[in-house]
This record gives sequence, C-alpha cells and structure tokens, in this order.
Amino acid sequence: MMLQQHLLFVLYSFCGIVIKEAATKNKVKGSQAQFPITQNVTVVEGSTANMTCRVDYNDNTSLQWSNPAQQTLFFGDKKALRDNRIELVRASWKELTISINDVTLSDEGQYTCSLFTMPVKTSKAFLTVLGVPAKPEITGLSRPAQEGEDVTLTCTTSGSKPAADIRWFRNDKEVQGQKEINATGRSFTVRSTIHLKVDRTDDGAAYTCVVEHIALGSLPHQVTEVLEVHYPPQVQIVRSVIVPQEGQYFKLECVSKGNPLPEPVFWTKDGDNGTYRCEASNHLGTNRDEFTLYVYAKDFPGTTTDPNALTQPGPDHALIGGVVAVVVFITLCFIIVLGRYLARHKGTYLTNEAKGAEDAPDADTAIINAEGNHAHAEEKKEYYQGAARNVVHLKSENLGFANNYALRQEYVRCIM
Repeated sequence: MMLQQHLLFVLYSFCGIVIKEAATKNKVKGSQAQFPITQNVTVVEGSTANMTCRVDYNDNTSLQWSNPAQQTLFFGDKKALRDNRIELVRASWKELTISINDVTLSDEGQYTCSLFTMPVKTSKAFLTVLGVPAKPEITGLSRPAQEGEDVTLTCTTSGSKPAADIRWFRNDKEVQGQKEINATGRSFTVRSTIHLKVDRTDDGAAYTCVVEHIALGSLPHQVTEVLEVHYPPQVQIVRSVIVPQEGQYFKLECVSKGNPLPEPVFWTKDGDNGTYRCEASNHLGTNRDEFTLYVYAKDFPGTTTDPNALTQPGPDHALIGGVVAVVVFITLCFIIVLGRYLARHKGTYLTNEAKGAEDAPDADTAIINAEGNHAHAEEKKEYYQGAARNVVHLKSENLGFANNYALRQEYVRCIM
C-alpha cells in the first residue's frame, strides 16, 4: 500500500513539472510575440494623417498612442487629449488606429505606440508634414519699360517645406535666375531674380515663374507677366509693284512700328524727282523712309523694256570727266613728243635775196650776182637746176616784202 502511494506521488510530481514547463514556454512565446509594429507617415499640410499600431499576439494588453510632446492621444478606445482634429479609427487587442485631420506643420514629429506589458514595449513612427508653397508673385513691372532700360524681375513663394524650386521661362525658352532661400519658422520663403536689358524684341514677351514642389506633384504653381517696352518708331515704305509701268496701278504703303503706336503718319512728295517720304512719330522720337518713283513707258510692238533698268544707275559724270581728261593729257603728250621729233629732224632753209635785182634780167642772174662770183655762175645755176624738184616758188604777195621789190624769188635746199 505504501508502495502504491509512493508511486502515485512520483507520477503526480512529474506531471506537475511537465505542465509547469509547458506553461512557462507558452508564457515566454507569448511575451516574445507581444511587440507593437508602426510605420512612418508623410502627408501634405491640410490633409489627414492615419497612425496605425499593430501587434501579432496580445493577451488582453492595452495599446496607447502618444504625440511628440508625449501627451497621450488614445489609450485603447478611450480618448485622452481634447483635440477635435484627432479621432479614433479602429481599436482592438491587435490594432489601434487614429486619424489627425487638417494636419499642420506643428503636427510633425515622432509619435509613440506603447504596449503595456511587463516591461512596457514601444514603437516609434515619424509623421512628416509637407508645407505647400503659396502661389508665386512676380514683382518689378510696375510701369512700362523703355528700350535700353535695366529691368529686374523677382518671383517669390512662401510656406514651402522643404524649400520649393523656382524656374523662369521667356515664352517657351527657359532662362536662368538667381535663387535665394530664407527659413521662416518651420517653412521656407524662396525668391528667384532675373536681370534684363530690354529692347523692342522684349515688347510682348511673356515671362513665366514656375514653382515646383513635392507637395504639388505634377501640377506646379505658375504665374505669367507680359513685358511692355516703349520704343521709337520704325518706318518702312513697301511698294506693290517692283517695276511700275505707265498706266499701271501702283501703291506705296507706309508700315510703321513703335510703342506707343506712331500717330499720325505723314506723307510728303518731292515734285521735281518723284520722291515720296513717309514720317511717323511718338513721344520717344521720329523716323522716316523715302522712295523715288521711276515710271517706265509701255512696250511698243517690236520693242521690249528691260526690267533691270530700275536697278541700273545713271551716268557717272565724274568718271566721264576723268576719262576725257586722261585722253586729252595723252594727246597733248603725243603732240609734244612729235613736235620735238620733227624739230630735231626738220630741213635747213637757205634763203638768198637778190642783190642788184634792178639790173638782173631774171631771178637766176640776181642770185648769182648776189654771190659776187661770176666765175661760178654757171656752176650755181647748174646746181640750182639740178635741185629744181626741191624748190618752192612763192609769190611776192604771199611773202609780203618790205623793200618794194617787184619780184622776189627764193630757193630752198632741204638738208636732212
């Protein structure tokens, strides 16, 4: 009997140990599964943030949410903080989800989910709030600019977090600006500036400031300003026909550009040469253009009009005068050279006046007597007759003698 009681005691003790060990293992396993799980959350300012805390195993232990200031928001399904923006979404032994409506930048921070076991177990979740940039504003265009003036355009946006990015466009082409970032509390104010030296090509140009930010997604903010530039008139006369002919319709149009628009536009005409002038003015200046009209007669049968005649210039009188002067100079030089040549090779003329012409029966005798050598008279006469083809007989009235000779005869001998 005693033996049986002893065996029962041993068996009971063994079963107790096994049951105790199993209970201990289950307790340890449950304790390891009781650990809260959270996730970081990012929302845009003004939207709703949902904060969720879960556990895989919970032995009826309460969950709790606390804000960055360690103020309890909800303990289980019981609200602890009086904030109408904070609401309970779901509460159970395995989950506690709350919502924060109309989130502000001040709501950003680290939130804590606590599981009240022994010891207390916690999990952290960071709430990031994106600051939405305000709509941009462009300054620097308070009045119309004048051509050649320096203009500074500044685009400003505030309230962004993180800092927004600003881009500039002139019409459809991007231009670079100078960016400046300043912190304002939890958000940032961003400015971008461009410097221009405007001309008439900038008149009517659209300058657009584009603000890009993660909170805006694919819909960035933008604002556009159209630049107005004042400049003096620019005038041009446009003709309807290139080669106007007699009887043909012909129109001259004065095209004027300027800002402000030039008014009025005046036409004048030079009656002598058919020169038409167009003049336009505004408060910045005056400009003009002119056109000289040449009208060509219509073609007659068998004739043609050269259309290039309009583009051919008239005679250059200065050029013609120069050519004539050169020709005259060359001619004079030729005459001078020829005269010098002839002067060096001309004949030597020997002229003898008859002496005692009153007593001489003829001219030959007078010449022989003038030499005073009767012995050679026949020889000279013979010489004279031999050279008769080179003798020029001149009439006394052509020679004009001063000694009143009735007749004068000369002979000329050419010496080459």
